[in-house]
Amino acid sequence: MSGGRFRELLRKYGKVAIGVHLSVSAASITGLYVAVKNNVDVESVFQRLGIPGVSSKGGENEAPSPSDAAASSSHNTEIIIPAEDGGASVEVKKRNRTAEMAKTSGGALALALLLNKALFPVRVPITLALTPPVARFLRARQIIKNGL
Repeated sequence: MSGGRFRELLRKYGKVAIGVHLSVSAASITGLYVAVKNNVDVESVFQRLGIPGVSSKGGENEAPSPSDAAASSSHNTEIIIPAEDGGASVEVKKRNRTAEMAKTSGGALALALLLNKALFPVRVPITLALTPPVARFLRARQIIKNGL
């Protein structure tokens, strides 16, 4: 439904609607980039929002076993496995794919762009709400023509 309203908005406001949408997208990408660079666990945020296809595991309520702790990719928690002979214990850290990708060159930007793409249904209503007031403001300042 919002896809049709978005096209109607583009027909009515033209360049103003495109400018508002690009501004909202730029703000979104910037915020997401900062969040990824500050090591926000994006996978757990996606799981909370119910966005599918982010976790490598099927169920959320499964308790990780020590054997698959190294293969899991949810959090940065540590698991200490006591040695069988009573000697030194072994620490196994879980992988955090978000942090690994953010460390790579361009990985944080790539993650921010992917998250921005996933949040398109959130950005469209924001664009729909912001475009008419921005167009009125630009008309009042005589930056754009009155005949939108």
